[in-house]
Amino acid sequence: MHSDQHSNNLLLQALPAEDFEMLRPRLEQVDLVKDTVLVEAGAPLTHVYLPHSGVISMLVRLSEGQAVEVAMVGHDSGFGASAALDGGISLTDAVVVLPGTAAKLDVAGFGAAAHRSVTLRSLVARHEQALFAQAQQSVACNASHTVEARLSRWLLRVRDLTDSEALPLTQEFLAQMIGVQRNAVSIVAHAMQQAGVIRYSRGHIEIKDVGALRAMSCECYCAVKTQRDRLLRVAD
Repeated sequence: MHSDQHSNNLLLQALPAEDFEMLRPRLEQVDLVKDTVLVEAGAPLTHVYLPHSGVISMLVRLSEGQAVEVAMVGHDSGFGASAALDGGISLTDAVVVLPGTAAKLDVAGFGAAAHRSVTLRSLVARHEQALFAQAQQSVACNASHTVEARLSRWLLRVRDLTDSEALPLTQEFLAQMIGVQRNAVSIVAHAMQQAGVIRYSRGHIEIKDVGALRAMSCECYCAVKTQRDRLLRVAD
């Protein structure tokens, strides 16, 4: 297993040294700037992004303009790795929702390395399965669970990716991510603040009681985490 002191990305860390060396010459360290659209749905994928920090959201945009999140990645995985193997297009918009840094490389270089490495292909497949499991659970959650449970699940997931309780997020943005109206998030966020679970101000949310937030969340948070741990146990 490779461990690079300059990378917090778990996919890169899981690579054997010889596989990492195939990628190293093509890796470009870039800033992930908040609200940057990395690629739009239907566009050819040109780069793979492997975050060291920050969060990338995968959004499905509807005909009336709404965008709903189906999955997110941070330092635990990457965006575009699976599609890069097929020279394909992006099925979703990919937008930076929390700033950070990432290793970026062109799809041709990543694909060439993957075709030479069974280990890299297997690793990408497991990460893609984990991402698909997250997307499936997100769809089920948004269709079945309360706004409180969905918001709690989303905040817990972002906390895991950022290792921070302080999150620069607006209520309008949170409503978009979980597919509800802003006033629904406002009502729930107010109740959560009154209960001492979170504290919010304009453009900022702070998690004050992680245990209570877990209790408010539905089973989807643990289900996604369990699936990811199972699929990536060998990789990590």
